[in-house]
Amino acid sequence: MLVLSRKRSESVVVGGPSGVERLFKVTVLDVRAGRVRLGFEAGDDFPVHRWEVWERIRAAGRPETG
Repeated sequence: MLVLSRKRSESVVVGGPSGVERLFKVTVLDVRAGRVRLGFEAGDDFPVHRWEVWERIRAAGRPETG
């Protein structure tokens, strides 16, 4: 697991196999009262789910949709 510290409005980009293409971008939107708000930017063909939703999709054996 990679652990990074980011301030509000700072981002992390996760690249593709070539290391150049961007798969998705995560930006810290707000930090308040022990909670962090994150913004995710990904292509339409790249589904983004909360962990608990992803687990339900996987358990049901359904394909992921964007």
